[in-house]
Amino acid sequence: MRDDHQALDIVQDAMLKLTEKYSGRPPAELPLLFQRILQNTVRDHFRRQKVRSLWTTPLSSLFGSDPDNESDPLEALEVTDESRFSEPPQQQVERSQVLGLIEKALESLPARQRQAFLLRYWEELDVTATAKIMGCSEGSVKTHCSRATHALGVILGKQGIKL
Repeated sequence: MRDDHQALDIVQDAMLKLTEKYSGRPPAELPLLFQRILQNTVRDHFRRQKVRSLWTTPLSSLFGSDPDNESDPLEALEVTDESRFSEPPQQQVERSQVLGLIEKALESLPARQRQAFLLRYWEELDVTATAKIMGCSEGSVKTHCSRATHALGVILGKQGIKL
């Protein structure tokens, strides 16, 4: 994980999932169940991280930040007053155009894909919580998210936005 705090959070999440779902199982089964839950939790973490980086990369290029710098583009903005950014008008127009393209791409997705994508990657809900909200299985959530990600990549690629 390269970050002790994230690793501890992931282990804690895996332990909570184990106790919530498998507390009635015999103690001999728990180590194998925990290992599987931990692996899935780590995979989910890296998937979310990958998708977030895909969607923040085009946005960070709009704000003039260094592509090698992994800082949040919103933290790099300097605000002169509460309603205006300190960037030139041309950059503001370009940024708003790209954000508009992203919004249109999201609107063009089927409702279930858009819902799964927004809940998982913008609201940062886990697969289980997303499945409960959507009223479907966890596998369906993963399928909808995967299809949404690929569709958005294609749509935005045709608009000239490289991920």
